[in-house]
Amino acid sequence: MADRVTVIGWDGSPLTAAASAALGAATLVAGAAHHLALPEVPAGAERIRLGSVALAARRIAAHRGTAVVLADGDPGFFGVVRTLRAPEFGLEVEVVPAVSSVAAAFARAGMPWDDAQVVVAHRRTLRRAVNVCRAHTKVAVLTSPGAGPAELGLLLEGVHRSFVICEELGTERERVSVVTSDKAADHTWRDPNVVIVLGGPARPDTAGETGWIAGRDPSAGPRGWALPADAYGGDLGEGETPLLRASQLARLGPRVGDLVWDIGCGSGAFAVEAARAGAAVIAVDSDRAACARTDATARRLGVQLQIVHGTAPHVLENLPEPDVVRVAGGGAAVVSAVADRRPQRIVTHAATRDAAELIGRDLTEHGYGVECALLQSVELDTRAWTEKERSVAFLLSGVLPKRGA
Repeated sequence: MADRVTVIGWDGSPLTAAASAALGAATLVAGAAHHLALPEVPAGAERIRLGSVALAARRIAAHRGTAVVLADGDPGFFGVVRTLRAPEFGLEVEVVPAVSSVAAAFARAGMPWDDAQVVVAHRRTLRRAVNVCRAHTKVAVLTSPGAGPAELGLLLEGVHRSFVICEELGTERERVSVVTSDKAADHTWRDPNVVIVLGGPARPDTAGETGWIAGRDPSAGPRGWALPADAYGGDLGEGETPLLRASQLARLGPRVGDLVWDIGCGSGAFAVEAARAGAAVIAVDSDRAACARTDATARRLGVQLQIVHGTAPHVLENLPEPDVVRVAGGGAAVVSAVADRRPQRIVTHAATRDAAELIGRDLTEHGYGVECALLQSVELDTRAWTEKERSVAFLLSGVLPKRGA
């Protein structure tokens, strides 16, 4: 086992005395090509080109001597330290950090970043990273080959964003470019790069204020879920009652990184509340007035929505793949078309038991586990404790079994 492992962050600035001393004593050095070319790397040290960190960790664990791992930026922030500290390698790690590439990127842009979301995009997580960019106004994306600015721009089709693309930070080839998301695919970008994705209105109740928590402020917007009708401008549709909406949200569980389809968005109450949970939302309605109302509600409450005017199921064909879907309009035909796209969860409602059975059978035929509950709510006038309004609906939810389960 290596006698000592020192991980040194590198941001292009001269190495600190501690970093230089550790590197000068190293008998094994692992890093990218530009790290291994540094003049401070001892001529007699074994050199490992860092590709798979896990493979390098095994080599280091078998090495007798002093090892150094060089990494860009802060190696403890989405970096190599997590892998090197895995129990199976048994390595004792010391870290000499540097400015993270995210901090450097925002510094080049002259912007604060305590209010930014930070995501890592590689081939497996690219879609989820894009969903975060859809849902939030300021996102830093740590990219990788095959999941870079061009791919981000292509998957953000229909959503306008500005990209600040920082290539090869800290090197002589460093370059910072500002393009709109629809132009990102027109260029070839050098790795490694960080993309700052900007767009959409700031939350009205926090704009210009000093924050208290990094990333998305969970206290922004009104407190509570399934808000009453007056929070959305008055009368709501039959399928938008607070109890039904709360039950739909509970069964779908929208979260950061998800893409939610809200088909038949009506006033936008469900779409806005899914967006408040941090999910990306595409709200669909065939009524232009409903689309306009949803847009106004989203702007007032400071959330990001993509609004699509059109009639389901045809309008759904060109939409990006959803994680969870609420179907508020279109009935069994739309639910069946949605199930063909294989989202993890689908929720809808029906006014009669026969309609609920038809939808439930179709979801079962598509391989979903189906639950149905009859929801009845009675709103009371608390001045006289008399019945004010009554609503009844069959709530259906379909859950796609996990692969291999």
